[in-house]
Amino acid sequence: MDELVLLREMLEIYSPSGQEEEIAAYLVTQMRVLGFRTYQDAVGNAIGVLGDGEREIVLLGHMDTVEGFIPIRLKDGRLYGRGAVDAKGPLATFILAAARVGPLPGKRVVVVGAVEEESTSKGARYLLSSLSPQMAVIGEPSGWQHVTLGYKGRLLVTYRLAASTRHSTAQGPSASERAIEFWNKLGAYARRFNRGERFRFHTLDPTLHKITTYNGGFEEEVAMNMTLRIPFGLDVPLLKENMRAWANGAAVGFSGEDAPFKADKNNPLVRAFLRAIRARGGHPTFKVKLGTSDMNTVGPVWGCPIVAYGPGNSALDHTPNEHVHVEEFYKAIEVMEEVIRET
Repeated sequence: MDELVLLREMLEIYSPSGQEEEIAAYLVTQMRVLGFRTYQDAVGNAIGVLGDGEREIVLLGHMDTVEGFIPIRLKDGRLYGRGAVDAKGPLATFILAAARVGPLPGKRVVVVGAVEEESTSKGARYLLSSLSPQMAVIGEPSGWQHVTLGYKGRLLVTYRLAASTRHSTAQGPSASERAIEFWNKLGAYARRFNRGERFRFHTLDPTLHKITTYNGGFEEEVAMNMTLRIPFGLDVPLLKENMRAWANGAAVGFSGEDAPFKADKNNPLVRAFLRAIRARGGHPTFKVKLGTSDMNTVGPVWGCPIVAYGPGNSALDHTPNEHVHVEEFYKAIEVMEEVIRET
């Protein structure tokens, strides 16, 4: 199979989070053709294994994407499609690089296409006890010349308030106004926490994704969905306590909590990446990301050298213009191939 065909066919399979069955079956078949021992685990992760040595190297990508199909096209050296960057491109890089290398003495290379990274990290959480790697690479876009060492944390927040319908001339705030007051207090808290800090990896960043209202005649309802990007040093339990107080009778719920994580850069895995990138004319740098990934889930538990790597510009994540440069895709495969051989 032409290596670009694998990625193109992966992009053609629409697989928003929670709907990964078709792409998992495809990857199990294709990895088997490429020489892997393949299977799907109990939660639906697609897994390919090369070698049976004691040294386990895990290449953890994810099969799911956010919603919104992007027509697949190759134009001006760029391959467009949902997941080209986040993160089918990096997962295809792992598969193809490992296949080029093949089984190695003393090593067991495990490539994982995980489920639900974009929502619950269900696939990665299942792997916490079933794998125990000596080294791990997370499949996320870094650009072929760069290595990602860390991610901010995350907290999902919901706000729900129902109140009796009232005339617009009545005294006191309406349900919608009370919801806005809550959001403004959260924003003010973030501004105080962030005062004087210019590097966004260290700031608290709340985002209001959705606010909806409903008036049924006798009752007015308002709901908000928010995401908080959590930095190191934030007292999350205290912030939750404050939000419950600001809610003033409204229901506030929390989910999707991930602590921030940053890996060490002084280890053989990182050095292998730096050598491989330089050998191909690149100028490697380290990155930290403002979002989260499965690194937040597995990094603290596995406790091994870990980085995130993959082709693509993360600024294109979740956008209608998502694409990867074909030349960069091939460069990233070469880098991963050398890293697998050396680590």
